[in-house]
Amino acid sequence: MQTPTWVHDAVFYQIFPDRFARGAASPANPRFEPWDAPPTFTGFKGGDLWGVLERLDYLQDLGITAIYFNPIFQSAANHRYHTHDYYRVDPLLGGDEAFRALLNEAHRRGIRIVLDGVFNHASRGFFQFNHILENGASSPYLSWFYVYGFPLHAYDEKHPPNYAAWWGMRALPKFNTDNPDVREFLWRVGEYWIEQGIDGWRLDVPNEITTPGFWETFRERVKRANPEAYIVGEIWEDATPWLNNRFDAVMNYLFTKAALGFFLGDLLDPALVEGVGYAPIPALDAEAFAHSIETLLAHYPRAATFAMLNLLGSHDTPRIRTLAQGDTTRLKLALFYQMTYPGAPCLYYGDEIGLEGGKDPDNRRGFPWGRRETWDADFLAWTKRCIRLRHAHGALRHGEYRTLYAQGDLLAYARFTGHEVFVLALNRGAQTAVFDVPLGDLADEGARFTDIWSGSQHLTVQNGVLPALRLAPGSVGVWQYGMRPQV
Repeated sequence: MQTPTWVHDAVFYQIFPDRFARGAASPANPRFEPWDAPPTFTGFKGGDLWGVLERLDYLQDLGITAIYFNPIFQSAANHRYHTHDYYRVDPLLGGDEAFRALLNEAHRRGIRIVLDGVFNHASRGFFQFNHILENGASSPYLSWFYVYGFPLHAYDEKHPPNYAAWWGMRALPKFNTDNPDVREFLWRVGEYWIEQGIDGWRLDVPNEITTPGFWETFRERVKRANPEAYIVGEIWEDATPWLNNRFDAVMNYLFTKAALGFFLGDLLDPALVEGVGYAPIPALDAEAFAHSIETLLAHYPRAATFAMLNLLGSHDTPRIRTLAQGDTTRLKLALFYQMTYPGAPCLYYGDEIGLEGGKDPDNRRGFPWGRRETWDADFLAWTKRCIRLRHAHGALRHGEYRTLYAQGDLLAYARFTGHEVFVLALNRGAQTAVFDVPLGDLADEGARFTDIWSGSQHLTVQNGVLPALRLAPGSVGVWQYGMRPQV
């Protein structure tokens, strides 16, 4: 299995376009909700791609090298999972002109762009479905969807929809992908935007498309257009059947679940987690967490592991700040781990400044550009530091992973290549800890590990261990040992 090499080095940033930023010259609309007002299910705040373009300096300073956008195609929903036109960027987002300008400038800066592909279902405004609404059984597009009777109850709330709709939501008619015309249409959309220059697709609910060979052909045609295109699926559970000949990787919610269980476990509000795709989340100690991580790493092909989209939160989950009840110490530990773990870390917009939010739609608040006094500057600085650490050392992106010590609140692990070893450790507890970390065959007797995090605790291997490693409550450490020069 091969996955795009650029993904292994990437740090992603997920943007919900309506809520991230509004362009300075974008026209105001009196129907837009106030930017800082609580978000609603149907309201628009007017964020657009011009606004993203104007914030690329901010993203670059943060250390972002790839952006994953929630859907940007024409739609009547603020989240744009109700696609009207797969070939047109929504005019409220600035249209095709804004997208082209953003794509060109992002690529000039070395920032990749991945779009959200919603291919399981369309919308009532999608032309072929609207044609059925207008023409009934006479429509040549009747077999594009699963229609069970007429007239269609597309807007009549007194009756359930008499056509297949995603989770029974009448606004989301499900495609009939057994129809070859539908398959060709969707495959062509996948090809088209790759040809326009995007760097990959995040695929929405791909497990609900069950037509044999659909995703295999999608992959073949996308990769033919660009062999380095990234294909990542929204799979919340074991993704083994979806890798290799379908996707490069998935949104790694199994990682999310384990990380939340260890770093935030005793803080989690069950009511906030209930009903979210990764629920339930049991609290884990370091030993149980290490077991979960080692199991996960052994489960997938190595190439997929290093391309996984590793996230702590998304538009489908409560905000991590809210889940942690504002405990930034725990959040710092979680972020540090995310940035030093194999795969591509992904930040949900605003998490780096401590943006809060419960379940949908509260987790989709407007980014508070005009209220910088609300930003958690300390957490933002921590985020930048962790990202810089990842970018600075190839072993933290490409190296193997091994648990070295896991007991109670203490975790130590290694990232290593053939020429250097990093020992990373963290203390989740409330007491200072002093402990020995066994290294096995990772370093010779007398090898000196340099403290590259605090600069104050250089350590020498004695009897196969790093002795008396000391961590204050809620702190981390990073030690580096270069065995020979990198060629």
